[in-house]
Amino acid sequence: MVPGPNPGGPTRTNREGSVTESVTLADVERARGIVAPLVHRTPLLSSRQLGERIGATAFLKAENLQRTGSFKIRGAFNKLATLSDRERRAGVVAASAGNHGQAVAWAARELGAKATIFMPQDAPMAKVEPTKSYGADAQLTGATFEDALAAALAFVESSRATFVHPYEDERVIAGQGTIGLEIAEQVPDVSTVVIPVGGGGLSSGIALALRAVKPGLRIVGVQAGLDGWTIADGIFVKSVGESTGRILDEVLDDMVAVSDEEICSAIVLLLERAKLVVEGGGAVGVAALLAGRIGRDEGPVAIVLSGGNIDPTLLITVMRHGLTQAGRYLVLRTRVPDRPGELAKLLALLGGARVNVLSVEHHREGMDIPIGETEIELTLVTRDSRHCDEVMETMRGWGYGVERVH
Repeated sequence: MVPGPNPGGPTRTNREGSVTESVTLADVERARGIVAPLVHRTPLLSSRQLGERIGATAFLKAENLQRTGSFKIRGAFNKLATLSDRERRAGVVAASAGNHGQAVAWAARELGAKATIFMPQDAPMAKVEPTKSYGADAQLTGATFEDALAAALAFVESSRATFVHPYEDERVIAGQGTIGLEIAEQVPDVSTVVIPVGGGGLSSGIALALRAVKPGLRIVGVQAGLDGWTIADGIFVKSVGESTGRILDEVLDDMVAVSDEEICSAIVLLLERAKLVVEGGGAVGVAALLAGRIGRDEGPVAIVLSGGNIDPTLLITVMRHGLTQAGRYLVLRTRVPDRPGELAKLLALLGGARVNVLSVEHHREGMDIPIGETEIELTLVTRDSRHCDEVMETMRGWGYGVERVH
């Protein structure tokens, strides 16, 4: 029995019985033959920076570079390609937080089927617009994935369309399992594989395939550890699926969880050092490694970056937050006399200290500020946390009272 995630993560229940025989290595190999003509064999990139941080050789399985920007296309195409002509003519329906919807829409277009995709109302536009561009009818409904799922199932009841579940489907699981076969071939001596876990389709498929071809491998699942909203929207579900949960109970060695703060740091590291744009759900494996939750093995570690479809506005917020946490941005408040030239004097001093000023805000009205003074909020570009401390001490030496804004 695999230990559950850290407190605050999605719930999982104990399950009995074996379902590994429902998806076999033969199913995964068959799926690889089906998806190979159209699905990318994504690279497994060596990351020296991450390896140095964790003390092991690290590889990144870059499914963020996959068609439609995530691994989901593997399972979706395998599912739709194995439908009968009559089923494809009747159309397909899916519920999705974004990536699965894009994948089903793309696969339906390639196979000449009509797709109707139900998504939460607040699904990122970076996932909604591509779904529409692939020709699907995108329906935004409800606040959560579960709401979208209920609407999709109701639509299926009133139509002849085939429902394509994002993870509770053997052909979808087999399609996602093709990633496991690629990892085993690309790094034959891999000792640990780290996989994001949402509903469990990706993690159960990969783990089943790897258990079959490399039985002694250590496999760790990673969840987003918040009950409420999380930047890892692609893996935010109330619980792991029933069938995928049973598989994971059998094949995972461990399950851990990470916070949004840790995910932010991972996104920033991947963008800055690996030059890879990765969404929150795709970055949880790197976050867990950086947080020290995976443990150390002597052999290589492979981390699955499951997707890269992060909304640009969220990416900006994440980058600013992550850089602030890393000491690369410093936001502080100080006061200056409310006289001409005083702000220019402060900015000139900062320029002479080789500090780059990103923004300046004045606060006069509605603040508890003495007459004759004005409060200034500065956003500064700094080198690291030590430099932040040095800047604040330098300003105090100039006679300014300084308060850091967290």
